[in-house]
Amino acid sequence: MNVKQRTIKAPVSVSGTGLHTGEKVVMTFNPAPDNHGYKFRRVDVAGQPIIDADCDNVTDTSRGTTITQNGASVSTVEHVLAALVGLEIDNVLIDIDGPETPIMDGSSIQFVDVLLEAGTVDQNADREYYHIPYNIHYTEADRKVEMVAMPLDDYRFTCMVDYNSQVLGSQHASISTIGEFKKEIASCRTFCFLHELEMLLKHNLIKGGDINNAIVVVDKPVSPEELSHLAKIFNREEIQVAPQGILNNIELRHQNEPARHKLLDMIGDLALVGVPLRGHIMAARPGHAANVAFAKKIKALIKKERSRKHVKVYDPNMTPVYDTVQIMKILPHRQPMLLVDKILELSKSHVVGLKNVTMNEDLFMGHFPGTPLFPGVLQIEAMAQTGGILVLNTVPDPENYITLFLKIENARFKDKVVPGDTLIFHCNLLAPIRRGIAQMKGVGMVGSRVVVEAELMAQIVKKDKSAE
Repeated sequence: MNVKQRTIKAPVSVSGTGLHTGEKVVMTFNPAPDNHGYKFRRVDVAGQPIIDADCDNVTDTSRGTTITQNGASVSTVEHVLAALVGLEIDNVLIDIDGPETPIMDGSSIQFVDVLLEAGTVDQNADREYYHIPYNIHYTEADRKVEMVAMPLDDYRFTCMVDYNSQVLGSQHASISTIGEFKKEIASCRTFCFLHELEMLLKHNLIKGGDINNAIVVVDKPVSPEELSHLAKIFNREEIQVAPQGILNNIELRHQNEPARHKLLDMIGDLALVGVPLRGHIMAARPGHAANVAFAKKIKALIKKERSRKHVKVYDPNMTPVYDTVQIMKILPHRQPMLLVDKILELSKSHVVGLKNVTMNEDLFMGHFPGTPLFPGVLQIEAMAQTGGILVLNTVPDPENYITLFLKIENARFKDKVVPGDTLIFHCNLLAPIRRGIAQMKGVGMVGSRVVVEAELMAQIVKKDKSAE
């Protein structure tokens, strides 16, 4: 049974302080339509720019995950995104009146609570999961980071951390399904070591910090004078080291709370892939930079697979719509510049053309004769001629018109084309033709391999009869 996408029933807000900026901020979760995903809107910035929660928009991972788009940024997004993923909410627009999400108690639980207060509602569109197809690995040898995503018809996480610390030691955390997030992971707070805290304070980098919104691990002997100094900074009468080696006297919510929080961060950062995942994610010593790099690797695989799915593989021997003789009645090109041999499909919005690459073409005498390659510029020309058939098909007398190409953008050559290959071009209109101007996306394939792609803009104009 297909699972429907979900959003929240009504807007709901939280307010707090940014951990690093110290700025007061109000953040409002708003319902959003099908296929909207997660987006932040900076309501305090002119034009209220929107920032997509996308790994390609990540600009900093040094002290949390920051995303930037349209001239605006939002920092420390991972705890918010983890709450949304953990509650399996698909579509939300998040208004925020500052540059950083509120730290709250250092976990996701207060975001979870307000989202549950708002309630959820099923939408019309189905939720489209990306199922991890095979083991996907990511490593950083210098940091001893290892991550792998494995096939599984669920969303499962396993995390191991090892900080070479007598206080923390090695810790493991796991959930067998995302449904366990609220109970097992959401309330786990962020943490840092005392020496890191001192460095951050020295550089004025945790203006909104408090010992109640982070677990501070005491990894060195601390004098009474140091404790007194920290108490003064955090406006406390006194600060003590608890028996567990934690700076303040709050109790850990779980014995392995730091490892569980690292798992929380992973869930939030991997939300930046942009689609709900199905798989088992295992990680050793993860961090924001590694999480985001891993998200980009998964997203690139999704993009590659989707591009393949959307490009049909054609039989070059199928009966053509137009053969070479018929093409010459439409296009003004002639040998050696007629680069389309057949039109295999033609509609109002797309065209499919074929070019046979043969060794007896004159160009191979001068283009790498020892290692003949079909030039990329001629691949684009053949694609353009195929698109020209589509554009000229919109007028009743195409023989009286020619196509002038106005622009070529985002041209990419992905593999070599050699004699003996059969190039098949698929051109799709990106928008309806207006005033004789067409915008198309073209893809060239050899078998199942995409070898070239580009975006083209062309205009049809009447032939100048006086020049003939």
